[in-house]
Amino acid sequence: MPAERRELMVSIWYPAQRATGRPAPYMTAAESRLTLQGTAFPPEALTTVVTHARDDAAPQRGRHRFPLVVLSPGLGSSRATLTGLAEELASRGYVVAGIDHTYEAAGISFADGRVATCSVCEDPAPVAAKITSGRARDVSFVLDRLLARHSAWSGGEAIDPARIAMAGHSIGGASALATMLTDHRVDAGVNLDGSFHPAPTRPLRRPFLMVGNQDHGPGSDPSWTGTWTQLRGARHWLGVTGTVHNSFTDLAVLSDQAGAPISTNSGARAGQITRAYVTAFLEKYLGTALNHCSPAPPGSTRKCASSLPPRRRRARRRREAVPFRPGFGLALL
Repeated sequence: MPAERRELMVSIWYPAQRATGRPAPYMTAAESRLTLQGTAFPPEALTTVVTHARDDAAPQRGRHRFPLVVLSPGLGSSRATLTGLAEELASRGYVVAGIDHTYEAAGISFADGRVATCSVCEDPAPVAAKITSGRARDVSFVLDRLLARHSAWSGGEAIDPARIAMAGHSIGGASALATMLTDHRVDAGVNLDGSFHPAPTRPLRRPFLMVGNQDHGPGSDPSWTGTWTQLRGARHWLGVTGTVHNSFTDLAVLSDQAGAPISTNSGARAGQITRAYVTAFLEKYLGTALNHCSPAPPGSTRKCASSLPPRRRRARRRREAVPFRPGFGLALL
C-alpha cells in the first residue's frame, strides 16, 4: 500500500431537527465514475441517487445520549453503499459513523479534491488478514477521535460511550469481529455475509450477529463454522433465501432500479430484511436513546427495556476526514 500518511473519510449520520440542512449527496462524481468503471452504466449515475439525510442539519438536543454504530463496507465498496442501513439506524436514535478505509475502495474523495483508489482489490486473498486487522485499528482510531474530550465531530457529546456497536459487509463484517477482540469498547457486532480472515482462535463473549446469503449456511464456509464455536456470548446466525453477497447493501436496490437485478429476492425486500434484523439486534443489546439499559455484570448481556415504541427521526450526515487539525472540522458541501 502507499506509504504516505493515512487519512480516513468518515460520514456521521445522526438524529436531527426537521427542516434544517441541505440534501446530502450519495457519492461524488469521481466516486461514482470509479465505482461504475467497467460496467454499462453511465459514470455519473450514482451522483443522482437521492438520500434521506441532510448535510449540516441541526442535531436533536435533549437529555438522552445516543448509542454509536460504526459501519465498515466491503472491499472495493465505499461507505456510501451502506447508506440505507445508516439512515435507518439514525432515524431510530443512533449515531452512525461510516468509515472509508483508504486504498480499499474503488474511489474515495477527499475534501481537497484528492481521490484515492483501491490498491488491494485485484488480489486481496494474500492480504485479507492484514486488511481485517488494519480495519480494526482504523475503527479504534475513529473511536478515539469521536469519544475524545474534544471530539473530532462537533456533536460528539451526544454519543453514549457505554453503548457502541460495529456492523460491516463482507470483509467489513469480518473486521467487526476483529475489532471486538481487540477493542472492548465495542459491545456488539454484526457481520453481513463476510468470510472471517481468519476464524478467531479465542472466544468472544459479547453479542454477535451473522447474516448470510442463501449459500452461506452451516458447512458452506469453514470460517463461519469455526467462528460460531468461538462465540460465547449471545450469538445469532441468519440465512436469507433468494439473496447474493451484495444483497445486504444499497447495490441490491440500485441494481433493481437500473433494470439489472442481482438476485431473485428483490433489492427492496433484501434491504428491508437487513435493516429489520440489524435494528432488532442492536435494540436488544444496546437499546436506543428511548430505551433504558441496566448495567450488565461481567460476562452477561446488557438488559434493555423500553416503554415507548421506536420513533423515526430525520437523519443527517456530515462527511469528515480524520485526522483533524486541532479544532478544525471539515464538511463537504
